[in-house]
Amino acid sequence: MPYRRFSDCSVSEKLLQTLFICLIGIGYLFAMLLIFESVAPLDSKPGLSAEDIVIKYSGNREGTRLESALDGVMSGYRSDAERETIVSWIYAGAPEATFSEEVMPILSQRCVGCHSSGSGLAELTGYDKVMELVVMDTGESLATLARVSHIHLFGTGILFYLLGRIFILTEMKPWLKRTVVVIPFAAIAMDIGSWWFTRYAAGFFAYTVIAGGALMGLSFAFQTFASLYQMWFYKPKT
Repeated sequence: MPYRRFSDCSVSEKLLQTLFICLIGIGYLFAMLLIFESVAPLDSKPGLSAEDIVIKYSGNREGTRLESALDGVMSGYRSDAERETIVSWIYAGAPEATFSEEVMPILSQRCVGCHSSGSGLAELTGYDKVMELVVMDTGESLATLARVSHIHLFGTGILFYLLGRIFILTEMKPWLKRTVVVIPFAAIAMDIGSWWFTRYAAGFFAYTVIAGGALMGLSFAFQTFASLYQMWFYKPKT
């Protein structure tokens, strides 16, 4: 029995596949933007680096969690003067006596709108809650890492399965097609597995996090453009 190819698909099927590819392509771009906006600033240097990955998963052992947030993901939500006020308070011993007067007004204006009870984010609603973050930054907790891992395993696994179901309708050498289909799943395992190794083993696994993400991106781009090209422009050999 011959395999189905794009030449066997109706225009309605091609439209459905094209719209799906476009939608997940836009989603993938937003995911990359989120990574650069939330992870790249962690080392206070431009661009995404292995050091950013180490800080995200293993923490910044040179400062507190609150400092890391102020210099990383929250850097766009505070002024330099506000950061200096909070950091000075931390290194003065984080006294409760001056918290309400110096620190809480900044947090109320800049942070509490999101970091409140029930938000799922660290609470910044009072002295006791803030003091939970005035400790050494040791990176992602076991619970957080497990939650994010299972979400990404399910999400990216389903995404590449559906994209692969479209891609296998292309006409190319079987060995190349099989390689391209397998690569993203290996890259997912490399990427997410390296989160755990970076957190609990050694920082150099941050490089395999980057390598895994790059392989996923290249595979996504190849499958996307190859599928769209053969779907609408390729003329099969007769």
